[in-house]
Amino acid sequence: MLDHLRETDYGTPARLSTEEVTLTIDGAQVTVAKGTSLMRAAMDAGVSVPKLCATDSLEPFGSCRLCLVEVEGRKGYPASCTTPAEAGMQVRTQSPKLQQLRKGVMELYISDHPLDCLTCAANGDCELQDMAGVTGLRNVRYGDDGANHLKDQKDESNPYFTYDPAKCIVCNRCVRACEETQGTFALTISGRGFASRVSAGQDEPFMQSDCVSCGACVQACPTATLQEKTVIELGQAEHSVTTTCAYCGVGCGFKAEMKGMQVVRMTPWKDGKANEGHSCVKGRFAWGYATHPDRITKPMVRAKITDPWREVSWDEAIGHAASEFRRIQAQHGRDAIGGITSSRCTNEEAYLVQKLVRTAFGNNNVDTCARVCHSPTGYGLGQTFGTSAGTQTFKSVEHSDVIMVIGANPAAAHPVFASRMKKRLRQGAQLIVVDPRQIDIVKSPHIQAAYHLQLRPGTNVALITALAHVVVTEGLLAEGYIDERCDAKSFGQWKDFVAREENSPEATAAITGVPAEQVRGAARLYASKGKNGAIYYGLGVTEHAQGSTMVMGIANLAMATGNVGREGVGVNPLRGQNNVQGSCDMGSFPHELPGYRHISDSTVRGQFEAAWGVTLNPEPGLRIPNMFDAAHAGSFKALYCEGEDIVQSDPNTQHVADALMAMECLVVQDIFLNETAKYAHVFLPGCSFLEKDGTFTNAERRISRVRKVMPPLAGYADWEVTQLLSNALGYPMHYSHPEEIMQEIAALTPSFAGVSYAQIDKHTSLQWPCNADTDEAGTATMHIDKFVRGKGRFIITQYVATDEKVTQRYPLILTTGRILSQYNVGAQTRRTPNNQWHDEDRLEIHPQDAEDRGIREGDWVGIASRAGETVLRATVTERIQPGVVYTTFHFPESGANVITTDSSDWATNCPEYKVTAVQVMPVAQPSAWQTGYARFNAEQLGHLQAATEVVGK
Repeated sequence: MLDHLRETDYGTPARLSTEEVTLTIDGAQVTVAKGTSLMRAAMDAGVSVPKLCATDSLEPFGSCRLCLVEVEGRKGYPASCTTPAEAGMQVRTQSPKLQQLRKGVMELYISDHPLDCLTCAANGDCELQDMAGVTGLRNVRYGDDGANHLKDQKDESNPYFTYDPAKCIVCNRCVRACEETQGTFALTISGRGFASRVSAGQDEPFMQSDCVSCGACVQACPTATLQEKTVIELGQAEHSVTTTCAYCGVGCGFKAEMKGMQVVRMTPWKDGKANEGHSCVKGRFAWGYATHPDRITKPMVRAKITDPWREVSWDEAIGHAASEFRRIQAQHGRDAIGGITSSRCTNEEAYLVQKLVRTAFGNNNVDTCARVCHSPTGYGLGQTFGTSAGTQTFKSVEHSDVIMVIGANPAAAHPVFASRMKKRLRQGAQLIVVDPRQIDIVKSPHIQAAYHLQLRPGTNVALITALAHVVVTEGLLAEGYIDERCDAKSFGQWKDFVAREENSPEATAAITGVPAEQVRGAARLYASKGKNGAIYYGLGVTEHAQGSTMVMGIANLAMATGNVGREGVGVNPLRGQNNVQGSCDMGSFPHELPGYRHISDSTVRGQFEAAWGVTLNPEPGLRIPNMFDAAHAGSFKALYCEGEDIVQSDPNTQHVADALMAMECLVVQDIFLNETAKYAHVFLPGCSFLEKDGTFTNAERRISRVRKVMPPLAGYADWEVTQLLSNALGYPMHYSHPEEIMQEIAALTPSFAGVSYAQIDKHTSLQWPCNADTDEAGTATMHIDKFVRGKGRFIITQYVATDEKVTQRYPLILTTGRILSQYNVGAQTRRTPNNQWHDEDRLEIHPQDAEDRGIREGDWVGIASRAGETVLRATVTERIQPGVVYTTFHFPESGANVITTDSSDWATNCPEYKVTAVQVMPVAQPSAWQTGYARFNAEQLGHLQAATEVVGK
């Protein structure tokens, strides 16, 4: 979808009111919602009022005095942005006096502004320039001999944008955007009167301030004061294409602004339902990896991983992979091979990979990275509610009164949603945080959690049951809701269970480490009568031995308090990667076909068999951990891995690497030689999101279009590569565009029956379920009248302590997470200037634990677990509690998953990343694993270099 570059700006936000007023503007009658500004009402009447400080993403400010109008019967010239429309008003937006006033205002602005329009980076995209033309300003009477700001120095510290105070008109839009939209409060106006200027922090460079580089200030700036460096370098774009971000599960809509096939900048799309014109540093700026020199654009093969790579044609690479897969199945059996789909690829691509495995491979050995992050969400919500997804839209949080965040760090991992949530908290909603660390939202500008339940890692289930105990024993149950909506038998059993004294906050305090009075207070707050309580959770819930139990415990609590099925409530998993939800929806699990229907269901299986023309195996296949175990045992010999870096992202790295080395053929499809590809025998070049068409499904179940803005650098899109492989294996696929794949998905998947590209284009996005039983745009809020399974099912959540115990040898608990500037395994963000914020993984340790071990800030420390050892630098901080240490996993040389064990969730095999018993001590050299990794990495990069050198000769 090609778009105009500049979206319509109505000057002030829309007002929602059932009451309307009718007024006359420049002789035309217009009817608007009560509370609408005169500026916006004028736009509705087809009249554009001049403005500089006003923009429809921010509340009106009324400082620029350019939007003055005349209102019959009123003295003076009110600002149209701050004046609400009233019934019967007679408004004039044009008159000789208004023209004179506006021209005078513009003359003052221009008198202290560089007149370098022809060479200015904002030339053609400058509101100040536009308003000079609108007001008819032709000369400036004031010279530049007096005081001015024309020689103020630029701040070039940020890698993505410049700040040029010489061009600042002090409209305050950037400051307001930082406050209202982002919620960071990093910018202010320093000085007074003529000396006033925008300041980051206390007149600091942007990179030394609290600025998180979300881009809201750049987006809001009406001049070249805040300007993207890519625009300065490349010039203004000439067209744009609307697409969807390929980072986290928020699924922000963006406009890729282009010059030909070159991206100039990415700007957040105002009509993107997930982000509504906001962004974060990753989606807004960190897209340069798509054309990074490390991109591999030629297929490669080799016989052994100790051999150099050899660049080959697509035909040879596909033919070789297919031949090896056929050979291995002939020698070792049909089940000796499998595939892994990607949560970074589109729905259509994931669908094709699982289809290839079930048809061309003839087995169900297919899995996805959701196995290691949110598979307990699918299981737990499926058991309790009847569907494997979150219940709300992100916008729903605007109606929440109490927000409980469990095991998630939205400000780091889902920052655009975090900004929306923080805005609601500043408006008066109350916050409960359940997390072992003091994450940013516990206390940040104008926000403080009412309760921070700082539990010990691994004790989630004991805590959620204690919260439920308070609800049950203190008469806080939503009894009418439960009687109408929930299964009576399971509720009765659950109620008796949680009411036991052993589940009380007092009894469980010794397990969780959370004082009983805090648990009781949080439970009472969440269960407050007449208030909307919403729960948002992340990997700190799912990545545990009892991950599925905890998800069911959250669902129990929400049902018991009546907090499912309307705006402002619900159970909302915050998905980590851009298409985790979609890869699950598409049937990427070994036991499920698309739409979460079990492979053993003969009726469902028959529908797919008829459409696909094959007989499907009714037995579930191998999960990812089972594939590794089978490889070690010698029965699993080959893997097709599309877009996932399992060596870096999966637990117990050495176990994973050994499994891959035991395979006879590993085929990796990716854009870089990632850690997994270093063990591959065939490398098939993949595509970035900028090179493909298709759809992503975010954490709201929102299906959004991904649109190609440049041709695939390697010649084929990912879906085309899978199709070529399938054809070479003897199962023909003949799609000509991803739209045809979605048509097949919709025909075979009831929850997607109403999904089409035409419908997505019509509504900007759709939310499944989307079919004849829902609105045309799908389902925004789930379980409104009844649960998908009928009656909501309560499930007993008996706490079982993890097998991963602290001992004298391993006295600390390691837990893991993410950081704002980096993403997942870092393959994308590490190839951008985001490294300037975070260029290594560090180990957070409490001052007391550090002192006990003689560790100081920045020291190298060895972390040893039952699985392995690695070395990181220490960050000594009280964000972490005594007895607990924390790290991220964005850099492969850190080896964070060398030390995580293969302990996993009882129901889904989701790894227990969040609980690893470790010892931490000062060291003077890298770990043995790191030394070996450095050597292996150098060898593999040498093998890659050899391939390019041969081609060069």
